[in-house]
Amino acid sequence: MSSTQQRALTGTGIGAAGGAVIGAIAGNAGAGAAIGAGVGLVGGLLVDQSKKSQASAYQSGYQAGHQNRPPAPPQ
Repeated sequence: MSSTQQRALTGTGIGAAGGAVIGAIAGNAGAGAAIGAGVGLVGGLLVDQSKKSQASAYQSGYQAGHQNRPPAPPQ
């Protein structure tokens, strides 16, 4: 399983659990779980995108330092 899939699955699971709890309090755990799963999936994918961006910036800086040149400015 790729890191993207792991983060999406984790976000979906956490969102579904949280949504079920909130939904149970509001009176409909199933709907809460479904909404929470969708929100969690989006959140997991956003975290994945952020982690990939961080890794790319790190690698760029590492390579620049390794080659004795200044790193590219952030965009």
